Amino acid sequence: QVQLVESGGGLVQAGGSLRLSCAASGRTFSRYAMGWFRQAPGKEREFVAAISGNGVSTVYADSVKGRFTISRDNAKNTVYLQMNSLKPEDTAVYYCAADGIYSSRIRRPDEYDYWGQGTQVTVSS
Repeated sequence: QVQLVESGGGLVQAGGSLRLSCAASGRTFSRYAMGWFRQAPGKEREFVAAISGNGVSTVYADSVKGRFTISRDNAKNTVYLQMNSLKPEDTAVYYCAADGIYSSRIRRPDEYDYWGQGTQVTVSS
């Protein structure tokens, strides 16, 4: 069992930055690939970024590539999402999730076993 708790969301102006954190419980954190997803009102949950258990491999949605960076610190059981050059369309609830396998299906939300409660990110224009 893995419990995930996100933090770091808030209100920021367009062009600004935020760093989200996701703290995980348990002693097997490094075995899990981790992903960030987001969901805006009236829209489906969408993939943002993912990172392998050892932190070597990462993948991003085209909409955030070059602006967002995912990273992890396995000693602290934490995964991060650094968000720069934020746009109003980045406004959403952001969720972190844990998946047992880093595979070609890592972008699919139904591949993930555990989810956090989400943190709100609002970007004003």
